[in-house]
Amino acid sequence: MMWQAIKRWRWALLAVAVLLAGLAVAFWPEAAPVDTGRVTRGPMAVGITDDGVTRAEDFYVVSAPVTGYLTRIELEPGDTVARGALVTVMTGQPSMPLDPRSSREARSALAAARAAESGAAAALAQSRRDLSRAEQLAGRGFLPRAQLEAARTRVAGDVAALQQSRAETARIAAMLSEPTGPAARPVPVRAPAGGSVLSVITESEGVIAQGTPLMTIGDPRRIEAVVDLLSREAVRVKPGDRVEITEWGGQEPLVGRVTRIEPFGRLKISALGIEEQRVNVIVGFDPAEAGKAARLGHGYQIDATVILWSAKDVLRVPIGALFRGEDGSWHAFVVEGGRARERKLDLDHVNDEFGEVRGGLAAGETVILNPANAVTDGARVEAR
Repeated sequence: MMWQAIKRWRWALLAVAVLLAGLAVAFWPEAAPVDTGRVTRGPMAVGITDDGVTRAEDFYVVSAPVTGYLTRIELEPGDTVARGALVTVMTGQPSMPLDPRSSREARSALAAARAAESGAAAALAQSRRDLSRAEQLAGRGFLPRAQLEAARTRVAGDVAALQQSRAETARIAAMLSEPTGPAARPVPVRAPAGGSVLSVITESEGVIAQGTPLMTIGDPRRIEAVVDLLSREAVRVKPGDRVEITEWGGQEPLVGRVTRIEPFGRLKISALGIEEQRVNVIVGFDPAEAGKAARLGHGYQIDATVILWSAKDVLRVPIGALFRGEDGSWHAFVVEGGRARERKLDLDHVNDEFGEVRGGLAAGETVILNPANAVTDGARVEAR
């Protein structure tokens, strides 16, 4: 009886089975496409990267020794100069001509000064005659000693007044004289050290003040780098740390060493308007890199990475595979049999590319990079 019922409804049952199979296929969870990476062994380093500039180790600024007239500087950047070589010559500032009104006032003052000089000379002549008569009377005992000393004092005072009047007359006369050129002898300006001219700051001739920068001189073969780090990062750096210089124009990075960390921090405003305390870290190049470093000049921009830790052979996982679990520790998804399996990891050092694995993964395993929220423990996945 059952067989007959099945035979009678066989087409209906077949249709239901096909429908159920289609529904199962339609609602069966598909494997999520994911990006994958490998757990590998290899070198790894942790460092601090920031931008910096190069500068000559011995850097000199040549300044004007006096206020006066500067002769045009003929040297160009890149020219070689020896220690003590003549850079340029300065002379005293020329006299300035007077305008008509000032000239008339000065001539009137000169006439008054000459009149005062004549009066002072007449007063001196009279005081000297009085002194001569006083000395004669004193010699015969008819004049007290106090009056004789008073006569001598008047002569001394009239001599001083005459000298003052003559000095004032000479000053005003010099003011009225026509300018005749420099008032002082030439002053040579010499290079304080040998090297190359890095820049010419004041090239054209003209009157300049004392202390005005004229040019900079340095040795381009002796180059060092200055990297400004955040103060909280600079405290992690110590002299002797390895530094890799990149983005300098060459294919391979330049290798240097930290020579010193300046003890003074300065305020710097970042491009986002954030106040930062920055510290200069001075980097010297290894002797083997001196030839390459000589291609750099003063003020060239570079990127520098100060290596704080490095190892030649460690187990490492791509940084994109790491995420924080609910317990706050590092986790990663491993692909096993087409399914994602969550692993808790024991990590040590982490840089921009890898994390050093101490436990939880083995070399050669496949991990999921940047897992989406749909990827959970046990979910079916397939590599893109």
